Amino acid sequence: MSGPTRGGASFRAVLALPHARRLFTAAMLARACYGLLPLPLLLALQQATHSYTLAGATAGVSGLATALLGPYRARLVERRPRTLMLFALCYAALLATLAAVCAAGGPVPLVLGLAVLAGFCPPPVGPLMRTLWGRLARGEAQQQAALSLDTVAESTVFALGPVLGALLAAAGTPSGVLGCCAVLVLVGFGLLARALRTAPDRLRATAPVTAGAPTPLRQPGFLPLLLVVLATASGLSLFELGVLAAWGTVATGILGTLFSVGGVLGGLLYGRRAWRGPLTRRPVLLAAAAAAAYALPVLLHAAPTAGLALLMAGACTDVLLITSYQLVDRLVPEGSHTEAGAWVNTAFNLGAAAGSALGGAVLDRAGPPVVFALTAAVIAGCAALCAPALTQQRGDAPSADRPEEALPVR
Repeated sequence: MSGPTRGGASFRAVLALPHARRLFTAAMLARACYGLLPLPLLLALQQATHSYTLAGATAGVSGLATALLGPYRARLVERRPRTLMLFALCYAALLATLAAVCAAGGPVPLVLGLAVLAGFCPPPVGPLMRTLWGRLARGEAQQQAALSLDTVAESTVFALGPVLGALLAAAGTPSGVLGCCAVLVLVGFGLLARALRTAPDRLRATAPVTAGAPTPLRQPGFLPLLLVVLATASGLSLFELGVLAAWGTVATGILGTLFSVGGVLGGLLYGRRAWRGPLTRRPVLLAAAAAAAYALPVLLHAAPTAGLALLMAGACTDVLLITSYQLVDRLVPEGSHTEAGAWVNTAFNLGAAAGSALGGAVLDRAGPPVVFALTAAVIAGCAALCAPALTQQRGDAPSADRPEEALPVR
């Protein structure tokens, strides 16, 4: 990625776009549940089953179902928008029922079944909102700023959500927090559905469903992009396990926040500036930069070095996600953007899970320095492998339905 130039769109201009504030506010309320839910869900399952092993396995299966089925839910919502609220109602109903059953000490099989079923239903609010930003933005600079703002806000929700979830669970009960999450789903998605109903037709446009239409995975350059995202996410999980083994739980919690801080700072900087160089090269360069950051503790094995590595890697990773969302509009035809955005999320989640499994196996046989070296090697190797397929794509022309215009600058 080449250096910045003047001319980026401002976040204020993005939020001033017609209907942007209402859609963005509703989407953030809907996302709040996803940031709040994981820890209270685990605690509620543990209290119901009296087993951390069973609770963790159930939460893992539910999360896996959410990740793997995300693109298919997104495809359905993109082609039949009314299913968005149907998913929200089913999800809220399952969370509320799970909360009631856990509070009443219901049968363990029922508790586990409800938790797994809930993983099938989360509505694809992130991919949908990023598709809407693509339709709202006027020009590439505004789209970059909009996606950066959206990613920074989402990262903030997922950074603060677990803390708030833990505090609420400690102040009340985990099942009570599950009930609050059900209410957040109804309110957030209700407001989002209402905002979409009053939005112009171009924001609610759906592509005709044609038999045999190719999935985003078959679009040239898209699968290599997903592999880069997957490798970067697996690197984060690998590195965090290495930090845990090297410096303990408290240090891991403190240093882990630097990753989120770096992501927010990187997203804000990237969104406010115009950048030279082809968009298709940026994921490869950002992955290489993240690999270099993760290699720092190999050179100097110290906790401050690991913190610096996480800060730098956080910035690279969030900007990598932003550029991936930008490339969705360039590599994937209209009508599949929401599904493609969901595939980016799925690749990241699967990469994080794979990194945890690989890191645990490596730590059983070697020390943290080997894990840190493996982290850098995995990301750098995947970036090098995918670079030719990505850089040969033409991913910089603005979408035909979003012509370039003069944009305000700050």
